Amino acid sequence: MPCLNKRRSREERQKGFTLIELLVVMIILSLLAAFVGTDFFKHIGTSKQKAAKAQIELFSTALDSFRLSVGRYPTTAEGMEALRKNPGTDLWDGPYLRKEVPMDPWGRPYIYTCPGEHGDYDLVSLGADGQEGGEGENADVVSWK
Repeated sequence: MPCLNKRRSREERQKGFTLIELLVVMIILSLLAAFVGTDFFKHIGTSKQKAAKAQIELFSTALDSFRLSVGRYPTTAEGMEALRKNPGTDLWDGPYLRKEVPMDPWGRPYIYTCPGEHGDYDLVSLGADGQEGGEGENADVVSWK
């Protein structure tokens, strides 16, 4: 019987991982995450810019549909909400957007003005910094470019 107990305890000890083995695995995973993570986060800013541009294009299509029905673009006072709810005109044939008007990728509302300085209307997202102008991730995303 004593030999049987020694054999079991030795087998049980060999089943688990040692602390050093676990630490080595954790270090390897941390290094992989550091290399992959930094490369991944470099592209987030440009993808938010692309998402804002795509949303502005979709809004432009909805605004053009509104204009075809009503004969004009929504005023600045009516805003983009006129694409979802009738602003009080008999010619409105919407809604022109299926869902509520979303915030820009940085969590701020798009800026809509009609008449615009650069065309019939201006639609702007102020970028990551939330201020006019900027470069890279902070650059404004606009409907007229």
